[in-house]
Amino acid sequence: MTTGNGVRREYRPGVPRDAAEARARVAAVLTGRTTGAGGAGDGGGPSSIAVGDALLVTSELVTNAFRHGGGLTGFDVALGPAAVTISVADASDELPRRAERWSPERAVELAEGGFGWPLVRLLALEVRLRLPPEGGKTIEVRLPLN
Repeated sequence: MTTGNGVRREYRPGVPRDAAEARARVAAVLTGRTTGAGGAGDGGGPSSIAVGDALLVTSELVTNAFRHGGGLTGFDVALGPAAVTISVADASDELPRRAERWSPERAVELAEGGFGWPLVRLLALEVRLRLPPEGGKTIEVRLPLN
């Protein structure tokens, strides 16, 4: 994973500039999957649903890194035989939290946002949160390929 050298908020080569660039990287890894190249699974590649889920999770994590995490500081995508792992690091050590439950009385307060983290957790096989000693956090999500 690309990590910083203490400068946490500026763009560095290797870190996507935005969610669109991050999605493009994930799509390239998933669609470039070849048989016989170290973990090809059934050789059929990821399902279209798996690709869509991976792109949605990427969008949520990267957008939140920019919106709430002080900027994207690291990004990685790794393809395994049955899953893809997406890692997103940002400058904040504040962990994601679930939105409060909706109620008619609070509808105005909850009208925007708060649904991404539960969605990420629903789609993931596994979610890991790490707080490195140098600050910030890394969220690692493993998603199925079929």
